[in-house]
Formats: sequence, C-alpha cells, structure tokens
Amino acid sequence: MSDTDRIEKRVVLRAPRSRVWRAVSDAQEFGKWFRVELEGAFAEKRAIRGRITQPGYEHLTMEVIVERIEPERLFSFRWHPYAVDPAVDYSSEPATLVEIRLEEEAGDTLVTVVESGFEALPPSRRDEAFRMNDGGWTAQMGNLGRHVAAE
Repeated sequence: MSDTDRIEKRVVLRAPRSRVWRAVSDAQEFGKWFRVELEGAFAEKRAIRGRITQPGYEHLTMEVIVERIEPERLFSFRWHPYAVDPAVDYSSEPATLVEIRLEEEAGDTLVTVVESGFEALPPSRRDEAFRMNDGGWTAQMGNLGRHVAAE
C-alpha cells in the first residue's frame, strides 16, 4: 500500500474511553463535533445521511454506511471522500473505509483514525480527496477533543 492510499491520525484525549466512545458512536453526538446533522442512529450495515453544518459546506449532504460497531473499541464506516460537487453522482465510485479505534492510555483515551482506499478512487479526484481529507481529519480530531473536554 502506498503512502497516498491511507491517512492515519492519532490523538490522546484526556477523557475516559466510555466518554469518547459515546461521542464517536452516538449519531447525534457525532454530528455535533463532526458538524453534520445526521438523520437517525448508527447501526451496522446501515446507511445514514445528513446535512453538513460546517461553514462553506452547508449545501452538501453526507452519507456513510456503517461497517462495524465494537463497543468502546472500534467504529468504522464507508463513504465517498471529499464529495463536494452536488451535481456529481459519486455512487459509482469506490468508497473509502474510515476506522476509529479507541484504546486506554494511562487513564486517557488514544484515538486512532485511519481512512484507506484512496488509490481506488478515480485519478481525477484521488490527490485532492486525499489532501482534503488529510487536513479534514486533523481538524476533526481537534473538534473531537474539544467536544469531549467540554463536559
């Protein structure tokens, strides 16, 4: 696998794993820090969608298909990365896989996010989707940290 197929971000949050898990696996709470108004709840092998609330992207809808939910350990989903043109149907493209893993780390929580599968995207979008999601995950890790620290 090349270094342009996979994004990996890690952060240690000063919060119990149960708190971080709730922020990651509850669709309404996920939406608060991820900046999307999701319709419904997360469930394995089910799609969920919602309107993005991030300034500048409010005209877009996000859809994910939940892959796996392993309580307090792993939440994973597939989506079409950086799908920012509402006139384009991205459904025929391969989806990337996002895995959010949680581990105990001296009373805190190590969060590892890995998004993989960029090499399968159409060449015309691959580099920009990788670059935008690389920066996006950096920002989202900060959002998650601020969200769990706010309690």
